Amino acid sequence: MANTRVFVARLAGCNVFDPAGDRVGKVRDVLVVYRKDDPPRVVGLIVEIPGKRRVFVSIGRVTSIGSGQIITTGLINVRRFEQRGGEVRVIAEMLGRRVAFNDGSGEATIEDVAIEESAQGDWAISQLFVRRPKASSSLFAKGATAFANWDEVYEKVTAGESQSAEQLIATYSDMKPADLANTLLDLPRQRMFEVAEELPDGRLADVLEEMPESEQVGILTRLGDSRAAEVLDHMQPDDAADLIAQLPEERGEQLLDLMEPEEADDVRFLLSYAPDTAGGLMTTEPIIVSADATVAEGLALIRRHDLAPALGAAICVTLPPYEPPTGRFLGMVHFQRMLRYPPHERLGTLLDLGLEPVTADTSAAEVTRILASYDLVSVPVVDDNHRLVGVVTIDDVLDYLLPDDWRSHDGNDEVRKRATARTQLMTGSIPLPGGRRHDNGTS
Repeated sequence: MANTRVFVARLAGCNVFDPAGDRVGKVRDVLVVYRKDDPPRVVGLIVEIPGKRRVFVSIGRVTSIGSGQIITTGLINVRRFEQRGGEVRVIAEMLGRRVAFNDGSGEATIEDVAIEESAQGDWAISQLFVRRPKASSSLFAKGATAFANWDEVYEKVTAGESQSAEQLIATYSDMKPADLANTLLDLPRQRMFEVAEELPDGRLADVLEEMPESEQVGILTRLGDSRAAEVLDHMQPDDAADLIAQLPEERGEQLLDLMEPEEADDVRFLLSYAPDTAGGLMTTEPIIVSADATVAEGLALIRRHDLAPALGAAICVTLPPYEPPTGRFLGMVHFQRMLRYPPHERLGTLLDLGLEPVTADTSAAEVTRILASYDLVSVPVVDDNHRLVGVVTIDDVLDYLLPDDWRSHDGNDEVRKRATARTQLMTGSIPLPGGRRHDNGTS
């Protein structure tokens, strides 16, 4: 591999394989340490293995880098990665930093970093790909780019000034929200806040939905009221309600007042239900149509790219109006059934008459049993007048059943044990944390 040069931003997301060709995980970052007189030395890769766990792979165990993949010796320590003092993550911490040229020709921002192997297993930063400030006042203008050797520049940091997070965001632009959330959680806390604040409102909303509640609150607290309200507007109503419920009551009311009235009404409606009921778990944005809608119209609605898979698995049919609370609920049509009928078929003739809706005060335990017993991914929720008010989806139930730290948990057995214990809490009269009790009516 002598004289191999690789740009780090292009390594993000690359597959890592063992010598037998089995996939080990994906690269999430490159770890370097600074040296006094020489360019920073690469010490290893941060690799995400199955289970969303990030581990350290020493550069000495990397036998090949190229063609969008990395080959290792296969010997990987699966202990969760912890950054040590003096170690710097290239993507998370170097990209976006400002540097100044030693010749006095100005400043620039690091957009990518090239690493190069000088000897077997000895990698170091060889060049920086930088962008100078734009020379034009045009909104669409960009500064000139250049390559610079490490010894041609020095880092320029103004006291109290945060490094730009734009380049990091661009590098992770193709990540799914859950993966980006895990990546942010792995950053130093201050850097996580910086990157979160730079994300567009919709993207930040998607990421927050995948984070533990404590981190959601921490990030939202850093945002101004106006920005926080805009992010909440982009979140699913049930997720926004869960987040607002964690805030001080006064702060929550302030944000609700700043949100779009329709979105705020949905959130207030959900907050009126206990968290361990169907009303507390449901989302108020299912697909709702009339009985005269056709199969073609139904399939067009579930093709929307922004629709969660669980919500696209079935369509709710009601009498007008078609916004919760709707007119009388008539039934649901599963998308697989729609596929078996011609496009002109009316959805009112395809209702699943065997699926009974639940009421908003139905316990989470009962909802769980219904989903499991009938192999469903969603169940409709109605009020006392049989009007549709929302649906509970399988992901809502899983979020409730799993332990609070499931996103960062290492042990599958422990996760299973804690999820089972929580199910037992819901299905029996067992003390809950904080002295509360749940009684399912059997005792």
